[in-house]
Amino acid sequence: MSALSNLDRPVRLGRRAVVALAFLPPLLTRLVLGQAYFQAGRGKLANFDGTVELFTGLGIPAPELNAAFVSRLEYYGGMLLIAGLLTRLVALLLSSTMVVALLTADRPVFLDALKGTSEVGLTDVTAFVFLLFMVWLVVFGPGVVSLDRFVLRRWRGDAVPVTPPERGDANV
Repeated sequence: MSALSNLDRPVRLGRRAVVALAFLPPLLTRLVLGQAYFQAGRGKLANFDGTVELFTGLGIPAPELNAAFVSRLEYYGGMLLIAGLLTRLVALLLSSTMVVALLTADRPVFLDALKGTSEVGLTDVTAFVFLLFMVWLVVFGPGVVSLDRFVLRRWRGDAVPVTPPERGDANV
């Protein structure tokens, strides 16, 4: 028996484990970032005048209107991410707020990190990391443990699966 044939069983078991746990990355991403956005939105709403002042100082047009929009988007969007409802739309909208953050509040740090002229690495820029995760959710969806998945299955008339999804079936 060759050494490669001894690996067949562990490889099959590893593949099964990966398929069985495929629901975790999108779920954990939604829960962690949803909570972070919810907290940020709640803070902006609680200190709305300070948020307007910050947006004014950053040169964001219509600072009061934008502060109202962004704070509510983060607050309610965070809740929707946690629930996995309207995930792709919410992630797309939240990713746009991260682009604005990178172009305004985090611009000097972000540009220095891109140039390599700072001790701060690119992944140390929180808005950039959040942007990457939001884009990931837009592209790959909320996963099987989400209200999006439940609503889609009910809308199509499919039965909601009780067993782990088949390989490649982790996205809505």
